[in-house]
Amino acid sequence: MKTAFFRFVASLLLLFPVVTQAQSFPLETVRSYPFPSDLTSSAQGSRLAWVFNEQGRRNVYVAEGPDFTPRKLTNYTEDDGQEITSLAISADGKWVVYVRGGDHGSNWDEALPVNTSSSPNPIKVHIWSLPFAGGEPKSLSEGDEPLISPKNDQIAFIKGNQVWTAPIDGSSPARNLFTARGENGSIQWSPDGSRLAFVCNRGDHAFVGVFTNSETPIQWLAPSFSRDRSPRWSPDGTKIAFVRTAGAGGAPDSLLARKHQPWGIWTADVATGKALPLWQAPKTLAGSLPPTHGGTNLHWAANDRIVFLSYQDGWPHLYSMPSTGGSPLLLTPGGFMAEHIQLSPDRKWLVFSGNTGPDKQDIDRRHVVRVPVDKAAVEVLTPGAGLEWTPVVTGDGATIALISATAQRPPLPAIMLFSKGTPRLLAQNLIPANFPTNQLVTPKQVIFKAADGVTVHAQLFEPAGGPSKKPAIIYIHGGPMRQMQLGWNYSDYYSNAYAWNQYLTSLGFAVLSVNYRLGIGYGYAFHQPARGGKNGAAEYQDIQAAGEWLAKQPQIDASRIGVYGGSYGGYLTALALGHDSKLFAAGVDIHGVHDMTNERTEQVSYQIEQIPDAKLAAKVAFESSPISVVNTWTSPVLIIHGDDDRNVRVSQSTDLVRRLEAKGVPMETMIIVDDTHHWMRHANALKVGNATADFFKRKLLKTGK
Repeated sequence: MKTAFFRFVASLLLLFPVVTQAQSFPLETVRSYPFPSDLTSSAQGSRLAWVFNEQGRRNVYVAEGPDFTPRKLTNYTEDDGQEITSLAISADGKWVVYVRGGDHGSNWDEALPVNTSSSPNPIKVHIWSLPFAGGEPKSLSEGDEPLISPKNDQIAFIKGNQVWTAPIDGSSPARNLFTARGENGSIQWSPDGSRLAFVCNRGDHAFVGVFTNSETPIQWLAPSFSRDRSPRWSPDGTKIAFVRTAGAGGAPDSLLARKHQPWGIWTADVATGKALPLWQAPKTLAGSLPPTHGGTNLHWAANDRIVFLSYQDGWPHLYSMPSTGGSPLLLTPGGFMAEHIQLSPDRKWLVFSGNTGPDKQDIDRRHVVRVPVDKAAVEVLTPGAGLEWTPVVTGDGATIALISATAQRPPLPAIMLFSKGTPRLLAQNLIPANFPTNQLVTPKQVIFKAADGVTVHAQLFEPAGGPSKKPAIIYIHGGPMRQMQLGWNYSDYYSNAYAWNQYLTSLGFAVLSVNYRLGIGYGYAFHQPARGGKNGAAEYQDIQAAGEWLAKQPQIDASRIGVYGGSYGGYLTALALGHDSKLFAAGVDIHGVHDMTNERTEQVSYQIEQIPDAKLAAKVAFESSPISVVNTWTSPVLIIHGDDDRNVRVSQSTDLVRRLEAKGVPMETMIIVDDTHHWMRHANALKVGNATADFFKRKLLKTGK
């Protein structure tokens, strides 16, 4: 009887196959990893330091060769939203300095305190130091942007737009080093620690100055009506290279026409203050001041060579030239970008993160790359399916430290021999035991074309098993100058988004993460397109194409496609819901921009000289804004914003909420009190992520809207 029964059950299973659902896990577990950042090394020896963000508890970790065993140096125990930045080790390796507090990824007020816990007590942004060997941190002063002297005895820093100094051991109070009218910053010690170069911004123009002591007047280097920036000392301390750009002013010009942004490199004699132009960027759009990480990435390298980054050939490439002038040598030819660029302590090598390698999919990854400063001999040091970024060379030149990740393993610090080799991971024990490594999917590279023929890259996360027709979600990154990759991202904010996408996939959603135009990684024409942003929102075509591509896939239920994103991704989410509610069934708009006209309206003045296309530009900006398509918006939306946002004003969402209410659009809202654009408090990032997932479960895990 039992045998016959089991045969009967088996025959039923053949008629009705068992459906294996995607393995779900709590968002809390996939967001439990420690995120490393601010990796740095001492100028001598083999000492390293970095920051680990462990579920909102941010601490400094250190390691030293030859074993590089990680050691926790600070002991902050609360998820209090206080970031750690400007991490540095003194040249002799004896001291560690850092800033605690602020929001240094913001567009304004980055050095002002963040109070995510709504504490009634004042929060301050402080500079701290402590011995590399261990001990209690000492608060040196309120302030920001500390720079340790090559003499290892003091720091210079910025406080109230002026330059201050303090002994590195905290043995006496900080004091104002000098006073100069304007906003002072970009401080650079001379190689012997006797002088300080800095930039003095005076609004429509800016100078490079050199401070020697309280008895010596500040030396201004070739002062002009230009804006000078990025001072870099020669190794012998007699000269300074700097970047010169145009000052403000001139007759009113078109807002819609794209224009070359001129810049050049100058060198100045510190003793006389006289300067000469060394190189002028080509007068083309691509020759404009580079808008990628580090800007011009100016360095004074070995063999008396100046190295810099330029977009002039259509890719952000590194160049070098003699400090006496001549034609620049292209160091990094090929269809890839260089970012996170560092000069080795001996000044002979550049190490950087590059989206290049032997695999054609490497354009959607990052690997550690090096090149000598005087020869086009590029080497990809970490090829493969992983991702590696932010390399630094130890002071002894023997080791490269980097951050390493894969599609499943979150980022960790790693070290490898400078003479090449396989990276060795550090601090693997800090990944929690319940982290769902084996349940995470490997995103697939997807390439499609927008309606105007632009090629778009994306990553597709697909759940295993489940129904034959799955709901889907499009994820849109912010920036917009960002690139999502085939694994964990090097940014804390986008590493968080990658975890959210893995979580949504575990719930049964297919997720398509789109690298739309205006983003980096695919060359100048893609990064700086015509009619992008407030000049026409051409990039929305890429989001529309992504939705249409998804709808055509046989495994996707075209009636259940959602869309979400933060910041610029929130802007494009709102455009998607306003333009194409029939395509996008629901959306989550996280601190998005909704009205592009504010800036343009301010540019329409009552002066005699009028901007020739001011009214047309304002009209185009309005038509590029989500507020212009509220009348065709019918899909439900969840709107989320932090009310201490310093990148996108919370008023952008307050205004949209009122408009959608008047239109009767189905809407839910969430405001996060006292947090910023970057969810400085881990608990708030979880709150936003869980609210996003819950909204999509309610709207898309059932048929219809």
